[in-house]
Amino acid sequence: MKQYISVDIGGTKCAVSLWRDGNPPEIVKKIKFATLPTPEETIALLVKYAKELSEGQTIDAVGISCGGPLDSKKGLILCPPNLPNWTNIDIVTPLQNAVDAPAFLQNDANACALAEWLWGAGKGYQNVVFLTFGTGMGSGLILDGKLYSGTNDMGGEVGHMRIADDGPVGYGKRGSFEGYCSGGGIARLAQERMPAYLKTGKTTLLKNTEITAKSVSDAADAGDEFALSVIEECGEKLGIGLSNIIDIINPELIVIGSIYGREPRFAQIAERVIAREALPFAAAVCRIVYAGLGESVGDYAAVAAARYGQKQTKLAVHS
Repeated sequence: MKQYISVDIGGTKCAVSLWRDGNPPEIVKKIKFATLPTPEETIALLVKYAKELSEGQTIDAVGISCGGPLDSKKGLILCPPNLPNWTNIDIVTPLQNAVDAPAFLQNDANACALAEWLWGAGKGYQNVVFLTFGTGMGSGLILDGKLYSGTNDMGGEVGHMRIADDGPVGYGKRGSFEGYCSGGGIARLAQERMPAYLKTGKTTLLKNTEITAKSVSDAADAGDEFALSVIEECGEKLGIGLSNIIDIINPELIVIGSIYGREPRFAQIAERVIAREALPFAAAVCRIVYAGLGESVGDYAAVAAARYGQKQTKLAVHS
C-alpha cells in the first residue's frame, strides 16, 4: 500500500504527517509545532520529523501545502505575507532528500481544492471552485477535471477582487472580497461600524477590543442587532463575490470551508444575492456547499498535493 508524507507550512504552526493511501487516505501519525523565526530553523524541523515518520517505511511521495506566492514547478516558496523572510526558499529539495521520494509543492488553497475534489464534496465533478473563507479568502480551481493554477501560480486569487469602493482591508486592498469575507475581515468590519452604531444611543454585546468572527456570530445568535447587521453586510458581499465567480467560471460546484460552515446565515443571505446578481443560466447549474471534509480539509490538503503530483508526473512520462 502506498504511503505519503504531508507537510503543512503556516505562519504560526506547521505539521508533518504520515499517511496510508485510501479513499480517503488514513493518517497514521501527525507531528505539529510552532513555526520558528527563520525558514532555515523551520525547514530543519520539517526535515527532522519527515525522517522520523518515514523511518523503516517506503514513502511514495511528499506533499507540501503552503500559502503563496510560490513557484510549484521549481518548488520555491517566494514571499508569502504570513511567512516573513521566506523569499525564494527551496522547500522541495530538502524534503525529497530526507525521505528519498519525489516532493510536490502546492498553494494551500489549491491543495484544499484537490482534497475536496478527490475525497470531499467535489468528488465526481469536473468544474469545482474551493473557497477557504478562513483567516483569508483564497481559492483553488478544478477546471475540466484538472487543477488550474494560472500562468505563474497566481490563478484564483479571488480575495484580491474588489467588492466595494470602500470597506475593511483584506489582501492589502480596501473593500476586497477578503476584506469582507474572512475571519479578520468580519472583525475589522464590526470594529469600523461600531462607533457610528453606538452614537445612535444603541448598545451591543460586542466589545470593540475583543471582536472576532466567532464573537460576532455568537452575539448574532443572541439576537444582537449590531452583530446581525455585520453578518448581513458580510453575507451580502459574499453573495456578490460568489455571483462574480459563477458568472466568470461557470462551475458546477462551489465548496466553501471554515467560517461558512459555522455561520449558516451566510448561506441564506448569499443565496438571496445570487438570485439577484448572477446570470440565471450559470446560477441554475451551480451548487454551493460546505466542505465535505469539514474542518479536516487542511489536514488532507498536502497529501492530496502528493497524490495529484505523482499522478501528473506519470501522465507526463507516458505522454
